[in-house]
Amino acid sequence: MNIETVNGWPKGRKAKYLISDTDASQVNAIRRAILSDVPKLAIAFVDFTQGVNQDNQGEVVESVNALPDEVIAHRLAMLPVPTYPDEGIHFVDECPNCSTLVESERGCMQCQVLYSLNARGPSPDDEEDFRTVHVGDMMTLSDPMFDIPEEFARIPLTILAKGQYLEFYAFATYGRGREHVKHAPAAAITFRPQRVAVMQDKKAAEVLFGLNLTTTDGRPIDAKLFTKNRVEDVDTVHDLEKAIHQVGPGTGREEAFGEAIVFEDVPGAYVFSFESDGAMAPDVVMNEALRELSERFLNISGDLEKALA
Repeated sequence: MNIETVNGWPKGRKAKYLISDTDASQVNAIRRAILSDVPKLAIAFVDFTQGVNQDNQGEVVESVNALPDEVIAHRLAMLPVPTYPDEGIHFVDECPNCSTLVESERGCMQCQVLYSLNARGPSPDDEEDFRTVHVGDMMTLSDPMFDIPEEFARIPLTILAKGQYLEFYAFATYGRGREHVKHAPAAAITFRPQRVAVMQDKKAAEVLFGLNLTTTDGRPIDAKLFTKNRVEDVDTVHDLEKAIHQVGPGTGREEAFGEAIVFEDVPGAYVFSFESDGAMAPDVVMNEALRELSERFLNISGDLEKALA
């Protein structure tokens, strides 16, 4: 199996890879590993402060807001907590400090990341009646490297009215997607056979070229895309596949176009793509999935050797 990044990717949190010398079952194993096996930090426990408090100025505030605590906890759980696989954070049940303790007493700086939030609604003399609490209002009590990324800072958590407050501590721990989707590091994971475009009739292809369509990167869709009547670039082929719909059945152009351009599968090659949720860079997600698969097969190989010894 060979894996290479498609030219121009990753783009932000999206990645696209060309996987060759393989079959669909092996590529699907990578897909399943990303969804189910790659470890990722996510908020697992939230400790809410509840009750009525009075500040130094005599203002009384109560721990109520527009949403139940359970809904806020769910929103927190789905946040992309920055995850660095090689930074020494352990699974709670594997932590060298507290794995031997009873479950209720587990948790330390080596196996969890701690966040806090203390927000109040508008003051009594404020013109605004409500205040929106955002993810960016949380503080990281662990290493600043675990700060929620700025692009997610404006995600709303709840709305506070005058006389209301929200205070909690949130604990992020390692887990895997097979335990809860909050630990899945990516979404929209797809793969399809790699295809090449072959121009069989240049004259008939002008039916498509005359529509003045462009590729995703702005190049005209015309004969200049083809080298020796072939296009092999992954993104360009995908753009041509979409453009062909403009001369397909129901367009009135299908008879004139015929099979001027056809697509052929490349044996044993697949285009694999996904979007990271922001907790890890796409290349890190892919490398961790491959590492999980490698360790799994090494363990299986070791078990077989013992069984057959």
